[in-house]
Amino acid sequence: MVKIYSTSWCPWCVKAKDYFKIKGVEYSEINVADEHEYRNEVYEVSGQRTVPVIDINGQIIVGFDREKIDRALEVR
Repeated sequence: MVKIYSTSWCPWCVKAKDYFKIKGVEYSEINVADEHEYRNEVYEVSGQRTVPVIDINGQIIVGFDREKIDRALEVR
């Protein structure tokens, strides 16, 4: 399962979501700008208050890092 914490105005969030679409990866999106209750969840899972935060089967990736994303997707 892939989950991305993002905002609509974050360029790196858009790039990450576009990358998932190109690779054919289904994901669920949590827009932390709209859903304030998830802001604390982002911090709890990542220790960060920035987005994107990507959760691929429990592996947390902060930011848009193709190498880490690809490695995490290989083990799912």
